[in-house]
Amino acid sequence: MTITITNIKRTGSDETTSVTIENGVIKGWNLPEEGEVIDGRGGTVVPALIELHAHLREPGQTQKEDLASGLAAAAAGGYGTVVCMPNTSPVIDDPGIVRSLLEKAGTLGQARLRPAAALTRGQKGDELAELTYLKGAGAAMFTDDGRTNENARVLRLGLETAASLGMVVSVHAEDASLRADGVMNEGAVSEAIGVPGNPAAAEAARVARDIEIVAGLHAQGRPVRLHVQHLSTARALDLVRDAKKRGLGVTCEVCPHHLTLTDEALRSFDAIYKVAPPLRTQADAEYLLEGLKDGSVDCIATDHAPHTRAEKERDLLEAPSGIAYIELAFPLMYTRFGASLGLEKILELMTAAPARVMGWPEPTLDAGASADLVVLDLDTEREVKPAEFKSKAKFTPWAGETLKGWPVLTVVDGKVAYRRE
Repeated sequence: MTITITNIKRTGSDETTSVTIENGVIKGWNLPEEGEVIDGRGGTVVPALIELHAHLREPGQTQKEDLASGLAAAAAGGYGTVVCMPNTSPVIDDPGIVRSLLEKAGTLGQARLRPAAALTRGQKGDELAELTYLKGAGAAMFTDDGRTNENARVLRLGLETAASLGMVVSVHAEDASLRADGVMNEGAVSEAIGVPGNPAAAEAARVARDIEIVAGLHAQGRPVRLHVQHLSTARALDLVRDAKKRGLGVTCEVCPHHLTLTDEALRSFDAIYKVAPPLRTQADAEYLLEGLKDGSVDCIATDHAPHTRAEKERDLLEAPSGIAYIELAFPLMYTRFGASLGLEKILELMTAAPARVMGWPEPTLDAGASADLVVLDLDTEREVKPAEFKSKAKFTPWAGETLKGWPVLTVVDGKVAYRRE
């Protein structure tokens, strides 16, 4: 199969060029047109984005999302690879489930699926899952995301076992006893509106504990890889920054919603803003942004977490946590932070950086490379219209906002996964 994409630009250049893709790889640039010819509309071509943290809800929760809708949404957002979380029904803790998900995803022609498998059986935290067999089936990482790892001994053993397999352990770092029944950030806003708060200390305490586990193993000559998901507080970032200085195998991600929204939004009592960990203060958001600039934060991930509208319309105390927005993550980052971070930095945080966290080859657009790319319209502003989302969760905190940087075309493995009509 051959595709030629014309009328495109590479980052840092105003010259119009074309790329030819053949049999899933980049054949070359500015070659004679071959095969299907696609107009890139003057957009900028970059490597397809990589998502390390998305909830696609299959198996068992397909009323919220499924592989078809979730991977289509990812492709529409410019993502070529998506790591899905295992907190499904049943939990992804069996090699057969991993294989079935990969088999189904391979038939869809959307973004590439890389399933994460549960670190522990049933994500209960008491006993490790069959990690060796899960890796053999195609699991990309191990995590109990959706649950916190309360048993430190089991987490330690999991880190050691994963390291022996060359795998990353990703953690939802909150101390459950400190979090208790908190549904939003503990602070001035929670006190003012009378809603139970989740203190920043819940995240920092758990990050500190997990780092000490890593440090202890490192001191014994047993290096492991710990990735902290959706980091949300300044204090937790300081702990990660210090761990990096100590040469420990600790990485972290930050989500766009923790950069662009704060706990002030919860004054509305609208559960669309309820996430875990919760939206923090403006000071936290600004500190996380500085962490992106100085490299303390390794990458951007969305924690795409679709729910039904009925669920999110429940009382703030009862509604589930999560925001679904994988389709607008790049436009949101580029519109809000393009001036302060720059295009190249944002792209690195959403492509090469997540690849480094996972130990994957960094994506490239060189001839001979796998043809995973996205063409972005960096100039045209478009309104966020949730009704047009590919995701089943057709609502968002950013509805009605005007953003730029929307994908025009996404190619995965040399095949068109998304094309804006």
